[in-house]
Amino acid sequence: MSATNFLELKLLDHLVNNAAYTAPNPMFIALATAVSDAEAGSFTEVLATVGGSGTGYTRMAAANSSWASASSGSVTTSADIQFPVATAAYGSAVTHIALMDASSGGNCLLIQALTASKTVDTDDQFVINSGNLTISLD
Repeated sequence: MSATNFLELKLLDHLVNNAAYTAPNPMFIALATAVSDAEAGSFTEVLATVGGSGTGYTRMAAANSSWASASSGSVTTSADIQFPVATAAYGSAVTHIALMDASSGGNCLLIQALTASKTVDTDDQFVINSGNLTISLD
């Protein structure tokens, strides 16, 4: 996952004691259908409604307990992250995931392209399996 400028500045200020930064708990995982500027954290999020019908989409919480302890410069999810079953098709394929500091609005912390885009149709469920989401510093 790539850190956004927002997160990089927060971590740098924290590192040199200019300002304290406390990571949000929980963080929220958002699904994106396009990214216009990853460094700025600008992306198009899946909509809760498409064409006037509800899709059932919502950001999913990823609490501290959802992550294994960091090792070898990375940290990986230790639990499945399951989005609600879609009550209508999302309309556009999911291409990226983003870690956010709020359940809606808020700041994008990290963003990552999926290895393959995923079309979510009615009755589909987007799931990030345990161990399939890794954050690394390199």
